[in-house]
Amino acid sequence: MFSFFTKNKELILKSPFEGKIVDITKVNDEVFSSKMLGDGIAVIPSNNIAVAPCDGTITQIFPTNHAFGIITKEGMEILIHIGIDTVSLNGVGFKRLVDVGRKVKKGTPIIEVDLEYIRKCKKNTITPVLITNMEKVESMDKNFNNNEEILKIKVKK
Repeated sequence: MFSFFTKNKELILKSPFEGKIVDITKVNDEVFSSKMLGDGIAVIPSNNIAVAPCDGTITQIFPTNHAFGIITKEGMEILIHIGIDTVSLNGVGFKRLVDVGRKVKKGTPIIEVDLEYIRKCKKNTITPVLITNMEKVESMDKNFNNNEEILKIKVKK
C-alpha cells in the first residue's frame, strides 16, 4: 500500500555463454570499456549458444544477429553484444533462434554462434553484457567466478 514499505527488487543475471568472466573495462573497445553504453561485465565464450541472461522479453535483435536486447519485468534493459567488430561479418556466423517480442526464461537459447568462424575472421569473441539504463540501478555486484550469477542488481524503487 505504501511505497516506502516496498523493498528494492533484486535481479540476478547469468552469463549468456559458458566461459571466463572479465570486467567490462578489460574489453578492447572504448565504447564498452568506457561504459559509454552502460555498465556490466564481459564473457569470453567457450560454447556456441548465447542464452538469455534472465527472464524477460526480447526487445531487439540486430539484423546481423550479433547483438540482442532484453527488458525485464523490473524495467532493466540488457544488451548482449557478441564479439567486437562482429557487425562487419554481416550476419555470417550467427543464427537467430528466437524472434523479437518473444518472452524468454533465463537460459533460453537466443543466438547460435560459429566461434571458430569469428576467430578465423580475426574478430575477438569477447561478449559484453550491459545494463543500458543505469539510472534505474541502485547497486550492482559483479561476480567473476560463477557463470550462473554474473551480476546482482538492486533496482531503484
